[in-house]
Amino acid sequence: MRVIVWVLSALVAAQTNTGGSVRPRARDLGLSPGMLETGALNAITDVAGVLAGHTTVIEGERSRTGVTAILPHAGNLFREKVPGAVFVGNAFGKLAGSTQVEELGTIESPIVLTNTLAVGVALDALVRWTIARPGNETVRSVNGLVGETNDGTLNDIRGLHVTREHVTAAIDAAKPGAVAEGAVGAGTGTIAFGWKGGIGTSSRRLPAQADTWTVGVLVQTNYGGRLTVTGVPVWRELTPQRSSGGHPPADGSCMIVVATDAPLDARDLKRLAARAIYALARTGSTYSNGSGDFAIAFSTHPSLRVTGATGPQPRTIMPTDGVSGLFEAVMDATEEAVYNSLLKAVDVTAHGRTVNALPIAPLKELLRKYGRVQP
Repeated sequence: MRVIVWVLSALVAAQTNTGGSVRPRARDLGLSPGMLETGALNAITDVAGVLAGHTTVIEGERSRTGVTAILPHAGNLFREKVPGAVFVGNAFGKLAGSTQVEELGTIESPIVLTNTLAVGVALDALVRWTIARPGNETVRSVNGLVGETNDGTLNDIRGLHVTREHVTAAIDAAKPGAVAEGAVGAGTGTIAFGWKGGIGTSSRRLPAQADTWTVGVLVQTNYGGRLTVTGVPVWRELTPQRSSGGHPPADGSCMIVVATDAPLDARDLKRLAARAIYALARTGSTYSNGSGDFAIAFSTHPSLRVTGATGPQPRTIMPTDGVSGLFEAVMDATEEAVYNSLLKAVDVTAHGRTVNALPIAPLKELLRKYGRVQP
């Protein structure tokens, strides 16, 4: 019952601020990076078959953390691996399972995001969840993929509050459809640009001859720099309060998960993941020494699922010369996902500290001043 409450509380917290009013997404403010259309939900789950779920862990006055899980498809991921890749912008962080993805170019487990000190328990839970799936009775090796950011400012991270049950609950809660954003799941205790960060998502659709490909992005924002929104230097006029004064710290991390139904192999998926990291610069990231910036990308194209030593035949792979549009799509979607993570976040208090959500009314005025939204 407690796990159910955690999951449901995530959905509620994503929609309201401390006053109970609904907080907007970027599109609600008229912000729409790029020229491409979004999918129906403007979320990573616009890529058909992709599922996402959260467990939010809020206990007492000290625990503000959680888990977010992304599944490339609802089948047996170990038996039907998807092509995947990892791009490391700065390796100040922990991405368990990345070396095998780099070596083999496949992903065989759900992708789990959590806090820094919960990577071990999340990996344990992933292994247990995978070997318990029907058809995996003889499995003796599992490459679980777990990423993290450090939420230790708001969360009692040394308390090790994330359990195997929390991880399993996030995986089991993963579903198609709308994705809760803001201070939920792995974004419950994160901070971005000194404001409350969290989970954000967005998507883009790319017409390509007879096909239309979709790119979806989910971010866990916990990094710094100087916040910029569609080119507007928000940091100049709208700065979070800090007892020590000055600009928000630049350190932190960002985890990015990229999904596409385009038939990309591991080599071009890595290039796609790289563009997601590059897109953080549009939002004001300074890629500091302590900012661990990682992107994981995968393709859901059915012909590329690996079910044996060589995978199914025939395989469809997009020519390298055809990927530029996807690069544009992932950069625009990543930028918007970051904005959504900030806009949907709420004020969070823990450890005697309060980290405020980005205030909507002053932001609107600033965007009007720079001509980004209608007066």
